[in-house]
Order: sequence, then structure tokens, then C-alpha cells
Amino acid sequence: MTHCRTQRSQRVLLWSLILTFLFSLVEAGAGWMANSLALISDAGHMATDSAALGLAWLAQFIARRPPSTKHSFGLGRIEALVAFVNALIMLAVVAWVVIQAITRLHTPQVVHGGIVMVVALIGLMVNVIVVWVLSRDRSSVNSRAALLHVWSDLLGSLAALVAGVAIEYTAWTPIDPLLSLLVSVLILKSTWSVLREAYHFLMEGVPHRINYEQVGISLSTVTGVISVHDLHVWDITPGEPALIGHVVVDDLAQWPLVLEKIRDMLRARYNIDHITLQPELQSMQHPKLLGCASDATLQHPAGI
Repeated sequence: MTHCRTQRSQRVLLWSLILTFLFSLVEAGAGWMANSLALISDAGHMATDSAALGLAWLAQFIARRPPSTKHSFGLGRIEALVAFVNALIMLAVVAWVVIQAITRLHTPQVVHGGIVMVVALIGLMVNVIVVWVLSRDRSSVNSRAALLHVWSDLLGSLAALVAGVAIEYTAWTPIDPLLSLLVSVLILKSTWSVLREAYHFLMEGVPHRINYEQVGISLSTVTGVISVHDLHVWDITPGEPALIGHVVVDDLAQWPLVLEKIRDMLRARYNIDHITLQPELQSMQHPKLLGCASDATLQHPAGI
């Protein structure tokens, strides 16, 4: 049943990706022909959402591939790497749109409002269809995340439509660069969020949903544990946290029982299932490690 749901979710994401990306190309071409910065910026916004949909689909596809002898952790990090590169490209697109918008505010240009209006209306309809398709797949976290991107793109298409109507019926062309700046803000917001998340993941940062210090305290309160040091928590792939560390115990003979308690606690409290811990007696510790902040030494007298 789970495998069927995953395949269905992948199909939904793939068709949404194809539809969004193809229309972003159409909209970019129409924006060039109509000399509309609002259409071009909305096309860039749709391209950003296409990348988000593509990464969501890629994540589900790669998640099914097992680790290999060359990549023992699998290929999950390619999602963050592609996202990081894509975000940098989109920052360059935003910079170009903003420069063009400021230039056009000083030097207004002729914009074909009719073309802008028709193409933006079609784009609005395309986004409504994609929103409807993605909203039917509530079981997938990736689909729900992609849905948020498409909702913001729908607003971008609406802004382009307003620009087209205003130019067609009032001939007020400054609305085109003004609304393109609005769309640029939407792109910048989503792009910066993707860039920050991708950077945090690539740098093996502690998952945002996990309190690193609290994990150390929880470990040190397990019965039989004296202290914890060299503790590291990161995501192997998005949503798959891992933990390694050194645990100082009072009796190595009791380590199997202590380890089982630790595994149960980490799984229940923090959803951490990938655990590698090295037990040590206090007499085995190197004196330089004790009290060193970079080694995250944590002690707690209580037990559970």
C-alpha cells in the first residue's frame, strides 16, 4: 500500500512539474514578445516552482535507491546540492528583473497589454490546475511543500494579469515594472528560504526540528550514563536524522542494556533511529577532552 501511494505521489509531482515548466517557457517567450517585465518575472517565478517540484520528485525517486559501495550514505544530498545551485541562479534572475524594473520606471517602454492579459490568464488557469492536482495528494509531505510554492506562483500570475488589464484599458505602463518588483519579492522570499535550508543541510547542520542541547541532556539522564561528549546530530538525507557520540558509563558490562534504553529514548523523543555510540569508562577518557566546549561534554547526575 505504501509503495502504491509513493508511486502515485511521484506521478502527481511529475505531471505538475512538466505542466509548470512548459508554461514557464511559453510565458517567458510571450513576455519577451510583449515587452512585459511582469510576464518575464512571473515566468521566472514559475521556473522556481518547477525546480521545487522537480526537487520534490527527485527526492522521492532517490529515496528508493539503496546505498552503494561508492556512496555508503546514498545520494540524498544531491537534492540539497541542486537546490543550492538553483537558488543562486534565481538570485541572479531577481537581480536582473529589479535592475530592469528600475530602468523602466525611469524610462517607460511600450508594453502589449493584450498579450500580457491573455497569457497571464492562461498562466492563472494552469496554476489553478496544478494546485488542484497537488491538493488531492495530501499523504505526501513533498506534495504539500510543493503546493505552497505553487500558491505563491498563482499570486504572481494574478499580478501579471492585473498589469495586462491595466495597460490594455488605461495605457499606464509603469504598473508593469511595479508589479514585476512585487513578483521579485515573492521569488526572493522563496529562493532565500531554499538557499538557507540547502546550505544548512550541506554543512551538516543540526536538523531544525531537533534541540541539540536537549538531546545531550536526555542522553546524560539515562541510567548508567555518566556523561556524553563528541556528540554530533545531522541529517543523512532530508528527514532522516543520525547521531554519533561517545558515552561515558559506569559499567561496560551493562552497556547493551544502556544502549537499548538510549535507542528507545532517542526514537521516541526525537525520531532519531540511526545511532552510533561508543561507550567509555571515565578512566579511559583523555584529560584534554574533559570540559572542552567543542566536544559537547554533558553530565547529569539523575537517571531514568
